[in-house]
Amino acid sequence: MNLDDLDFIRQHDPQDMLGEIEKLPAQLEKAWELGQSSGSRHLGDVGSLRQIIISGMGGSAIGADLVSTYIAPACPVPVAVHRDYSLPAWARGPETLVIASSHSGNTEETLDSFDAAHAAGCRLLAVCTGGELEKRARAVSAPVWKFAHQGQPRAAVGYSFGLLMAIFARLGLIPDPEKELLGAVAGMRSQQEALRADVPVAQNPAKRMAGQMVGRWVNVYGSGSLAPVARRWKGQVNELAKAGAGFEALPEADHNTLAGTLNPSDTLPRTFHLFLRAASDHPRNRLRLDLTRQALMLEGLNTDLYDAPGTSPLAQMWTAIHFGDYVAFYLAMAYGVDPTPVTALEEFKLGMKAA
Repeated sequence: MNLDDLDFIRQHDPQDMLGEIEKLPAQLEKAWELGQSSGSRHLGDVGSLRQIIISGMGGSAIGADLVSTYIAPACPVPVAVHRDYSLPAWARGPETLVIASSHSGNTEETLDSFDAAHAAGCRLLAVCTGGELEKRARAVSAPVWKFAHQGQPRAAVGYSFGLLMAIFARLGLIPDPEKELLGAVAGMRSQQEALRADVPVAQNPAKRMAGQMVGRWVNVYGSGSLAPVARRWKGQVNELAKAGAGFEALPEADHNTLAGTLNPSDTLPRTFHLFLRAASDHPRNRLRLDLTRQALMLEGLNTDLYDAPGTSPLAQMWTAIHFGDYVAFYLAMAYGVDPTPVTALEEFKLGMKAA
């Protein structure tokens, strides 16, 4: 289809997912501001904290991935992202803080983890729009950081990231990130001028990249702070375009994935391998990225490269996220599918409830 046909885009995006993507910079900024006033001014004594678990699924978990990766060089306590029921055995007592993050507040895995954390005597904090999680948290006098968002959880990544960043900053576990966060917002706004729907394909890199993905299984690679961004791209391609995709982290991919370039020989040519790169990459990972891409190209596989703009690692992380959201949206348009509903996921949830 013609990705410059604005009438077609409006027709196939009745719930305005494009509008959600365009508002992501403002959402991230708003989330950070909300995080400065949420809950009590003091989140308790951090001196006894030994570990932090962020429990969540889907769009809530990806915000946790982004935060935990970004703060790892500065945060003095380990942070684990938990995508499952219950909790690991080491999550016990008040030296463990469990942050339960659920957009709806009704995610069954996250609710189960919240209950397990309470039973184990962990410190608790809930991040949600309401739902059952808010009820359970208030019932046990746990802090609730509540935000308002009516759309899909994947469209609320600014909240799931910004509020968590505010929690870590207010706990004193990381230096104040406000300057870098606002720089990320500015970087996203600058980049998106070339990505809007009214910018024609010839001048719109997101539309051109989406065009390369049509008819191909997409695999996204990233290292360091861009590794969770690669996961975000994968999820957006799945949920917006209803298309197959995977993600890989470097350097791990060079210890296994790189060997899988021969079979099945009739399928591999219909794959597309995208490499996310930023100036903040570790120099050795940057070299690995270039050599890995070269190896795939020598095998005749389709590849491309995205260089994330921005003046800091945080800005590069978020410009890469935002670019990927636009690409996934235009891929949905190329396939002629509505990017908002996720019927397969909703039907599966209903099946789980009925079982």
